[in-house]
Amino acid sequence: MKLKYLSTAMILATLPATGAFAAALDRSGQSIAAFLQPGNYFEAGISVLDPDVSGKDLAGNKTGDMAGDYYFPHAALKLQPTENFSFGLIYDQPFGADAEYKNKSNFVASGSDGVLPGTSLTNGLPVVTGKPNAVGPGGIPVIVNGNGQPVAIALNAAQSGNTSVEVDSQNINFIFGFQPNKNLNFYAGGVYQTVKGDVSLRGQAYSLYNGYDANIPEDSAFGWLAGAAFQIPEIALKASLTYRSEIDHKVNVDESLPLLGPLGSLLVATGKVTPAQLNGLLNASGETKITTPQSVNLDFQTGVMANTVAFANVRWVNWKDFSIQPYKFGQLSKLAGGMLPALGKPNGFNLVDYSDDQWSVTAGVGRKLNEQWAGNVSVGWDSGAGNPVTTLGPTEGYWNVGVGVQYSPTPATFIAGGVKYFWLGDADAVTGAHSAAGTFEDNKAIAYGLKMGYRF
Repeated sequence: MKLKYLSTAMILATLPATGAFAAALDRSGQSIAAFLQPGNYFEAGISVLDPDVSGKDLAGNKTGDMAGDYYFPHAALKLQPTENFSFGLIYDQPFGADAEYKNKSNFVASGSDGVLPGTSLTNGLPVVTGKPNAVGPGGIPVIVNGNGQPVAIALNAAQSGNTSVEVDSQNINFIFGFQPNKNLNFYAGGVYQTVKGDVSLRGQAYSLYNGYDANIPEDSAFGWLAGAAFQIPEIALKASLTYRSEIDHKVNVDESLPLLGPLGSLLVATGKVTPAQLNGLLNASGETKITTPQSVNLDFQTGVMANTVAFANVRWVNWKDFSIQPYKFGQLSKLAGGMLPALGKPNGFNLVDYSDDQWSVTAGVGRKLNEQWAGNVSVGWDSGAGNPVTTLGPTEGYWNVGVGVQYSPTPATFIAGGVKYFWLGDADAVTGAHSAAGTFEDNKAIAYGLKMGYRF
């Protein structure tokens, strides 16, 4: 088949944005394909995602496009100092999020949002933010209508702004490989990872968390990876299996809960909490543990006819065991869960969590057209990480199709690019307390990728 060179170059034409819009916070797909290239090799690339995600809140208000465009670079260097030993460095940005609600909806604070709508604290009145115009029994501030009848309990701490989230991560992978013969490759190494983020919750969808801000300062930690690969270069056959460990981060999150003071005073006045409980919440501080998930990648390619290869990738990510519960957020959630049995969360709840693990599959065919040009087509599927989903990322999985092209001006160099179109899965959005918040349907995304490589 004369596929020896095709196997080492053609498959690189696959779009760099393979994992550009995956489940939960998954972003890059964490490929190690560059490390499995023969000889000495370097590549660098960038992927760009343009999503369009919109829906409706429970009141029927349209959210508008809440998903931000983003890009992430990646680079890799692989050295083969001897026939049996190799070393590699891979940089990517494996996890991330970028979203903001801007249209008038329950995810944007108007200054008079309900805090505990439908919750009876006294006389069955809802609790809202805004300026009171009267004083009710026990000195509780209330809003009265034109007839002097109380219609709501008022907290003089109105909030405004948009719900938003931004999460960034970086990985540097240090990989060492041992090749006992031309067919086998065993590899392992360390992973240095940084994570940081910002979250703002606004609007009546978040109840007493309206106005909540969390700044997660950048933290670094170490993990590891290990795997094995098998290849038969003469027929362009290559298969690899790679495991990545969890990575634990411990940070002191800077949290702001502007409604906690006035709402806490109200709860004390109505006997729902004790002064000691309120003081404990107001002064709460402690470390927050964030564990990025373990994952497994299975990659496969094989020649199917002259100048043609078929390729596939299967990825599993353990999102089911992932959660983020900032310290003060968690302490308040435990109090709220005990105070409001209707929530069904007596032990509190998380800011973000997922109910299922992610599975994704990409498969396609690549063909060498001549000595300089090659192309490929692919199709992909992602399971999502469960439904309902967080309002901070309201889609469930996807289907996609992609095309890629590669130009090799010399045998040692190439430039590859491509585009993928995503049909994003419909989802029901919920808050951290898993209270229904809205529906998101008929959404889409386009990903673009560009990559350059050099063999030396």
